[in-house]
Amino acid sequence: MLSMHAIKVEKLDKKFGDFKALDGMDLVVRKGEVYGLLGPNGAGKTTAIKVLTGLLKKTSGDAEVLGVTIPNKDITQKIGYMPQETALYIGLTVHQNLEFFGKLFGMDKAKILERETELLKFIDLEKWRDELVANLSGGMKHRVSLACALIHEPEVLFLDEPTVGVDPELRVSFWNFFSKLKEKGITILITTHYMDEASHCDRVGFMRSGKLIAEGEPQAMLKEAGATSLEDAFLFFARRDRT
Repeated sequence: MLSMHAIKVEKLDKKFGDFKALDGMDLVVRKGEVYGLLGPNGAGKTTAIKVLTGLLKKTSGDAEVLGVTIPNKDITQKIGYMPQETALYIGLTVHQNLEFFGKLFGMDKAKILERETELLKFIDLEKWRDELVANLSGGMKHRVSLACALIHEPEVLFLDEPTVGVDPELRVSFWNFFSKLKEKGITILITTHYMDEASHCDRVGFMRSGKLIAEGEPQAMLKEAGATSLEDAFLFFARRDRT
């Protein structure tokens, strides 16, 4: 029987010396959904992403992506990762960056060009194809970073604070992109500390001190907390977690 889970985490711990960044975290993300990990800076969101993408080794617990125990290099071809800090080569053009990342995933030149054409149209940067990344605005760099994460057609996409530092109009544009990706069947795990973005997610999980303290559909979370905003709902669940 095929698993309906794209991501599964059980009792996941990650320590840096005496500091526990992840503290017995449990998480299940269903295939084809947009799941938002919400919480303040330092809650453990980025650490969780890095463990799930194999960039950090867990201290203990279990973590699976598409049924494969992490870390495992065999899953690399099936996942895409857009880090919080734009990971691009600014001395290369947009085209050269996409070509470079495509080659990293073992794609041939014809397939890279095919995907590049699709992605530049998707992120509305066709006319900037041959521009040096160094000359692009911050928002454009974010869009190129997203395209590089998608070049190899991943089944699961990890987005770490993709809208941080961008203007409100671009944030809306990014969420339109994410909705289109969901329509293509891509599973998305996104981290953010912008509580208002949770309304775009199928389900959200509130993180605090390295663990998931509550999760559910955004409207259900509001109802359970008796709150009118997700900021207030987070405070409700955080207070409950302390007791």
